[in-house]
Amino acid sequence: MPSILREPPAPDLEAGLPIPMGRRIDLPGRGTTFVRDVAGPPGAPTLILLHGWIASGGINWYQVFGPASEHFRVVAPDLRGHGRGIRSSRRFRLADCADDVAAICDELAIERAIVVGYSMGGPVAQLMWRRHRSKVAGLVLAATSHAFVPGMRERMIFTSMMATLAGTTRVGALATHLPRTLVKQLMPVTTGGRPDSLQRWAAAEIQRHDLRMLLEAGHAIGHYNAKRWIGDVDVPTAVLVTAKDKAVTPGEQAKMAFAIPHATIHRVEDGHVACTNPAIVPPLLDACFEVGVASHPGWHPERRRRSRRTD
Repeated sequence: MPSILREPPAPDLEAGLPIPMGRRIDLPGRGTTFVRDVAGPPGAPTLILLHGWIASGGINWYQVFGPASEHFRVVAPDLRGHGRGIRSSRRFRLADCADDVAAICDELAIERAIVVGYSMGGPVAQLMWRRHRSKVAGLVLAATSHAFVPGMRERMIFTSMMATLAGTTRVGALATHLPRTLVKQLMPVTTGGRPDSLQRWAAAEIQRHDLRMLLEAGHAIGHYNAKRWIGDVDVPTAVLVTAKDKAVTPGEQAKMAFAIPHATIHRVEDGHVACTNPAIVPPLLDACFEVGVASHPGWHPERRRRSRRTD
């Protein structure tokens, strides 16, 4: 059994913030993307952290990089159209994001990984399992579901709105005011008390988004529905339910968990932007530890952290 007792080296941090530096990598035939890759202890499993809509790898996971890298190798890409992710003239497809992640695994010599999907990253993680099964050792799904907009009427309204906005934005009519409005309403990037330097960094990160692809991503989320095959998932899976979520209701998150054979449920008493709260770290790590032990026989984390109940 490989030893994991040695402390990993401290990652280089971006501008002194709790965010590891990243680098651009070329994915042959796909484009150039941006990945933060933090080495963990020798022999540790790899986590691939997939962010939510209107976020980036850095924004979504800045609370998690340090604690997770004590136990795992941590890889967090920017998904296409977000941050410094791939730019393409093709319409945004969640399946393309999954294929991008598989190509990243090839470039970084990652044979199998635990794929952690938050919000929009959840469907990407699910599609990663469906399209590239051999690369997925396990799944951790947080603040997400297998169908984002319940009900035909709500789905039609949401997808029609996103299609209209995306089409209008292609000619630039909304480019001057819509990003700020969308970001403020849908994905606040910090909680109270964060230093101004982190706020400025997050604002600059959001400025890098491709607005047209961002809106097409919203359209893709509205159409996503994995109900036909989510029950076929056959890797260790843990679901982190955000119990105060108004964007993806706890009920919809629980339906996904019940549909996946043998999936376990972890609970965090927060809303859809729980990723910005340090309280998410213990339950998220517990979920990752659980899946890691189940998917990597003989691996045992040195210091298991227990979830903190807040109810």
